[in-house]
Amino acid sequence: MGVLTPAPSKHRALVLTLAVFALQPMVLGGWLALIPMVKAALGLSKSDLALALLGMPVATIIALQIASRLIPRLGPRRIMLVMFPVQGAMFLLPLLADSRGALFLALMAAGAALAFMQVCLNVYAGRLEKETGANIMNRCHGLWALGLMAGSLILPLLLPLGAVPGLAVLALLAAGAGMAVARALPQIGAAPGSAAPPRRALAALPRALLVISAMTLTVTMTEGAMADWAAVYMSERLPEGSTYVGIGVSIYAGCVALGRLMGDGIKARIGAVRMARGALLTAIAGLLLLAMPMPNGAALLGFAAVGLGVSVGFPLAVSAVAALDDAHEGPNIAIMSSIAICGFLIGPPVIGFLADALSLRWGLAALIPGLVLSLALCPYLAPLANARARA
Repeated sequence: MGVLTPAPSKHRALVLTLAVFALQPMVLGGWLALIPMVKAALGLSKSDLALALLGMPVATIIALQIASRLIPRLGPRRIMLVMFPVQGAMFLLPLLADSRGALFLALMAAGAALAFMQVCLNVYAGRLEKETGANIMNRCHGLWALGLMAGSLILPLLLPLGAVPGLAVLALLAAGAGMAVARALPQIGAAPGSAAPPRRALAALPRALLVISAMTLTVTMTEGAMADWAAVYMSERLPEGSTYVGIGVSIYAGCVALGRLMGDGIKARIGAVRMARGALLTAIAGLLLLAMPMPNGAALLGFAAVGLGVSVGFPLAVSAVAALDDAHEGPNIAIMSSIAICGFLIGPPVIGFLADALSLRWGLAALIPGLVLSLALCPYLAPLANARARA
């Protein structure tokens, strides 16, 4: 399939791929740290905020399908070059919103840019994984989580400039470095200009693709909950005006990164199925710590456990569906990502309404049954031969 053959080129491609995965989410991490500030500035309730946050996943689901069709024609590297600065600009729009509706539309614009970046990153990493024969997807997503954590930690240092200028500086730095790295990425797989693969009917989709997507849905519901509600959760526990409300996001993202950086080695030792089961059980334990009336230290431990638990779910799924079909790797990833992103679509409003009706702890506890169900679907993450046999 590939044109990347010399060993030094493979090593260089891996290093550059890890770098671009780390740079892409930094502006997203900065935005996540600003959610409580935007909530307070607009006077939104938890349910109002939950509805506004739907804008990002709604647009992401739509844009993923468009991006998957453009990748064969333009190539992932060319799209990343354009979308790095576009993404940075789009994430400034939510800070300019003056109502819930405006925030929803602004997050739609940010979500569309995010979708193009994510499908390009995952297609490129999937091609590199197949080309080199190495397990790299967990490390790639580990660097993504580190980038998210870095953004959430750097943004508070830039707040003396103001929320909009601070996020603009972060976006400019990340976009500039990201464009330089994307330009240096070597060509892998089919050259740009190829025709998009024919569309498939629902009945023609591999069964493994649909089952893996359903499993990933429950994991991303938990990921979305942590990303959108961690800072709000801690703001309710810490003194009013505390500058450390983002600590939950930082701990969670750091543990997601740690789990993914260790994931490739663990997968090689115990296999994808056993690793997924252990990770899901860890996430369930973390949610129980957050749901119970425990001290702040236990809550921070809960964020860490959830981060470790959900860390390997999406990378395992990307590797599995990308390996199902060389010709449809982009559409497979887009379909799986679209279903998975429905977790971000469903999770925030469900938790927001439960938080208003009961408490945020009960909202987080509602995620546990889905993770329990995913334990039964783990065998579909077995090696490619098993996945094709189930198709």
